[in-house]
Order: sequence, then C-alpha cells, then structure tokens
Amino acid sequence: MSNTTNGRLISLDALRGFVMFWIMSGEHIIHALAKAAPIPVFIWMSSQLHHAEWNGITFYDMIFPVFLFVAGVSMPYSFEKKMQLAGVKTPKDLPTNEKRKIYLSMLKRTCILLVLGFVVNGLLRFDGFDHTRFASVLGRIGLAWFFAGIIYLNFDFKKQLIWFFGILIGYYAAMKWIPVPDFGAGVLTKEGSLEGYIDRLLLPGRLHSTVYDPEGIFSTIPAIATALLGVFTGTFLKAKCPYSVKVKLLLMALTAVVLIIAGLLWDINFPINKHLWTSSFVFFVGGFSILFFVFFYLIIDLFGFHKWAFPLILIGSNSILIYIAAEGLVDFKHTADYVFGGLINFLPLIWQPVFATLSVTVVQLILLYFLYKRKWFLKI
Repeated sequence: MSNTTNGRLISLDALRGFVMFWIMSGEHIIHALAKAAPIPVFIWMSSQLHHAEWNGITFYDMIFPVFLFVAGVSMPYSFEKKMQLAGVKTPKDLPTNEKRKIYLSMLKRTCILLVLGFVVNGLLRFDGFDHTRFASVLGRIGLAWFFAGIIYLNFDFKKQLIWFFGILIGYYAAMKWIPVPDFGAGVLTKEGSLEGYIDRLLLPGRLHSTVYDPEGIFSTIPAIATALLGVFTGTFLKAKCPYSVKVKLLLMALTAVVLIIAGLLWDINFPINKHLWTSSFVFFVGGFSILFFVFFYLIIDLFGFHKWAFPLILIGSNSILIYIAAEGLVDFKHTADYVFGGLINFLPLIWQPVFATLSVTVVQLILLYFLYKRKWFLKI
C-alpha cells in the first residue's frame, strides 16, 4: 500500500523536505527571480515568502506549522513497533516500564532540540544572557511534540480530541478575557497581548521582536494542538477500518476544508495570526497541512510516483541538520561562490543573483546526497 524507507513514509520525508526547501534557500531563489523578471507570478510568489506583518497569513507563515504537523503524523508510526512488541493496540495500553523508556527518550529529544535552538540563535557566539535569545523554532518543535506525545500515550482518541479543542478554546478564552496590565483584556497587539506580556515577564534574555517573541512561552501551548492534529491524521491513516485508503484520503481532504472554513470564521473574532499562533491559525493552517499531506501521500505512497521528489526526500531525511546548517552554521554561499562564481560572472548582471542562489541549493543538495548515500542521518 505504501512506499517506506526504514519504516518511514516516503511522502512524509518529501513533505518535510518541501517545507524545509523554502527555508534553506528556496525563498532566496524566488526573491531573486522576482527582481530579475518582475512578472506578476514571480512578484506574487515573492510576496508569499515573507511573514505577514501581524494579522493575516502568507505561504511562508505555513512552513513552520506544516513541519510541526508532519512531526505529529509520524508519531503513530514511530510507536507502532513498540505496540506490536508489547501486544497492545493503543499506545495508552503500553506497559508502564515501556512508557517510562519512551518518556525518557522524548525528554532527551526535547532537550536536544532546545539546545540546538540555542545554537541556531547564536549560543556559540555568546554575548551575555541579556543578548541571548532562548525561544526558538526548534525549541517549540521539541516542546509541542513532547506534550502532544504525552497526550497520545496516555489518552484514547476521544480524550485526545477533548485535549485538542480544550487547548484551542482555553487559549482563546485566556487571550480574550485575561487582562494585561496597562492594556486590559483582549488587546491582540504586539505590546498588549497576553502572550507578549508573559514573554516580557517570564522569558529570559532577548526577545525576537522586543515586546514579544513569535516562539514565546504562552503561544507554544496552541502549537501542541498543531502537533496533535498531525497525530490524529497519522492515527486515522494507519488505522484498520472498512475504508479504503482512497476513501480515507477523501475524508481527510473534506476534514481539511472544514478546518479551513472554521479558521476563516473564527478569524472574525480571533484573527489568524502566526505570531500569536491563534486558534483560528491552528485550524486554517491545519487544514492546509492535511491537504499538503494528502497530495504527497496520494502521489508518492499510493500511486508510487516518487522519483520526482528525490531532491525533497534528500532534504526531508536530514531536515534538522540542513536547517541548522543553513541558519548560519555553514557558509553555503561562500562554497557555492568558490565553485560556481566564475561561471556565474559570465551571465548578464541582472540574472547573476538568481544563479548564485541556485548554486547554493546545488551545494546543499550535494551535501545531503553524500549523507543520504552513506545513510548518515541526524536522528534526534
């Protein structure tokens, strides 16, 4: 039914690679294209590769939550072997000793992601605690995945749903009704939001945006719901039931449409906002996350068309490693310029930035191919 590599769904690696591509170098290619050939489609694509200033959403705002969603989808698959060995059908029925081992493994993974997040933020260039940013993308992935895992391991599906809706409704209620000193309740601005206030009060070091942090403390709570949505998707897809895989994918697509509509309706009262990770944002992007996954699973795992996605699989199978490297640990631009700079200089000046950014992608893919062929993967 599905193509797998070492127990991994190929479509998951490809989707993970698709979203990571835009972070590692894809966005720069499109921005350069929009300048070299300012036609409407390139200009629009370039505009979609910037974060929304505050309320509203762009494609770039979806990248992080889709990645977190994919981490949730993989959870039921990663625990499947443990359930088979223990002879149980649900993770909640796993023996206490086995759960204890899983908890320790999850805690270790979360701690590693937190530390790697500090490194990406410049910990190795430490300039005092006041200038260090402690909140991070990797840290949020680790924490949201960890708490989603705790819920998955200890509650049946109905109670997991209660947690999911409880988190989103509870976050909405807190953001709308708990007053912030000097601002009052329900002020969803950078300075006046409860999320920003908690960051200023409790988050040490430097905040990303001075008065709040987009990966701050309080807004990590609804991110757990994003990971849980991935867990639900993975659980439903692998569950044994009368539905065929195609029917399952259709039901998932319909659910996605419902979530998108629900997000748009909730946006009227609780704006879609990536910076605050609002409940409407979770619904809206969650719907698109499911649609992305349905498309990749249908084409790659069900129909078996996966050769086209090989570059994405290279990225997705070492996504954390390439993220850390591309965020500043490795100077890919210098290497690409050393290898391809002479050739690029022969091109028309206006097109040189396009091919310079493309050459960075080529260097990154060569590194990832080298690691892939040797089965060297950063496993956390």
